[in-house]
Amino acid sequence: MFKRIALGLAALLVLVAGGAWVFRGDIALKAMARVMDRNLAATPGSGLPDGLHVVLCGSGSPMPDPNRAGPCTAVIAGQRLFVFDAGAGSVRNLTLMGLPPAQVERAFLTHFHSDHIDGLGELLLQHWAGGAARTPLPVQGPTGVETVVSGLMTAYGPDRGYRIAHHGEAVVPPSGFGGQALTFAPAPDGTPVTLVDEPDLKIRAFSVDHKPVSPAVGYIVEYKGRKAVISGDTDISPRVENAARGADLLVHEALSLRMVGLQKAAAERTGRANLVKIFADITDYHADPEAIATLASRAKVRYLLLTHIVPPLPVRALEGPFLGDSRKAFSGPIRVGRDGDMISLPAGSEDIRVSRRLP
Repeated sequence: MFKRIALGLAALLVLVAGGAWVFRGDIALKAMARVMDRNLAATPGSGLPDGLHVVLCGSGSPMPDPNRAGPCTAVIAGQRLFVFDAGAGSVRNLTLMGLPPAQVERAFLTHFHSDHIDGLGELLLQHWAGGAARTPLPVQGPTGVETVVSGLMTAYGPDRGYRIAHHGEAVVPPSGFGGQALTFAPAPDGTPVTLVDEPDLKIRAFSVDHKPVSPAVGYIVEYKGRKAVISGDTDISPRVENAARGADLLVHEALSLRMVGLQKAAAERTGRANLVKIFADITDYHADPEAIATLASRAKVRYLLLTHIVPPLPVRALEGPFLGDSRKAFSGPIRVGRDGDMISLPAGSEDIRVSRRLP
């Protein structure tokens, strides 16, 4: 009796599985439609508690890394979305993470190294065409940002014409094309310059040490009592330490001196003199994880998130050597950032929550 029931159930499961296989395409299409509906209806803060949420849309560097897009940090303050730098591939990550470029309120640039701006053209385009924007995206940065923005608008000029001719002005309003450069002059002594000053939200910029790159800045973002600091590219700097004092989160660029030393040695062995020079040069305007950890400890930072990872780490097992003795210098949590990492700082609490927005 039980044997016949078991056989019958097995046969039914086979039929169900077979039917699912036959109609797998239809099932997948229906699932795809549901995902599309959900993604298009989403806002930056959908499903998140009110607070400050910092997301790595790109945790890489100029060195090719299949797992990391170019430098980009997204910040969600309540329901408002801001982007800090826009490296190659980062804008696609924004979309994959449910943070539509069309909903970016303003972009901020730390400096004008190519790896920090080579995705900016795509961000401007997606903001315009994806959102039927009627005004350009504000792009705020230190002196020189106007050159970057106007150059991209010139480069994308023919594309602007194609899209308007194809889709029409109601879909891609000519007035919304490109970016609006908002320039500020960093204070020579490193005093933070206020860029956004609202009751619940403040964004300030401060000079950092990335010589010979100048100007170069980091940013302080405060929302409803929570504070995050983005270092930009910099050597260890007392200005970063001062800006990060008491911060809930410090997002700091990181370069392993030990690992870049291995790259330099390999270049020497293979006769790549140009790379020998580059690997030597880059160590004097970036920061080693151990030194960053010491800075974070002195500044009483609560959470340290490393980004702009140099060199690439093809396997997670290399994160330990990358950090070196950082955990001895800093007692709080340290994370080697990956694209999709999100650190949430809910308003009205001291919680720090870590999650992922990419697989």
